[in-house]
Amino acid sequence: MRIERADLDTARDRDALLSVLDSYARDPMGGGAALPAEVSVAVVPGLLAHPTSRAWLAWQGDAAVGMLVAFMGFSTFRARPLLNVHDLAVLPAFRGHRIGEQLLAAAEAHARESGFCKLTLEVQEQNTRARALYTRVGFGHFAPGVEQNTTLFLEKPLP
Repeated sequence: MRIERADLDTARDRDALLSVLDSYARDPMGGGAALPAEVSVAVVPGLLAHPTSRAWLAWQGDAAVGMLVAFMGFSTFRARPLLNVHDLAVLPAFRGHRIGEQLLAAAEAHARESGFCKLTLEVQEQNTRARALYTRVGFGHFAPGVEQNTTLFLEKPLP
């Protein structure tokens, strides 16, 4: 197993990211349906055009078995950049082998080397497997003050 920073300028890494992303989309936690054709066509160019995107791929031999996509953000409370993990996916047959942990470790190493102040992510409450992983590697609830507060991730879709 090896973890590599994705080079989305190469067909190999583009195809690998799309394959793992589509597998995740088909999973109940990813929506339970294949990536729409328009998303499959637009996601890699969108990532390449987004100046703060970062991606890593997990490889077993020549096969991509996991991926992590993150975006740089900024913490106003720490006045430093942060790295937000947007997608973390491992092919079903490879789950339980700590591949997600290795992908998160690669993202964390990048964030530390870049002087970022923290990693952030969102997770569905019912995704107990992912939540256990995130707890195991040190993620916890966001608590800006003295009291421990739970932060909710909300969205407002725009047509």
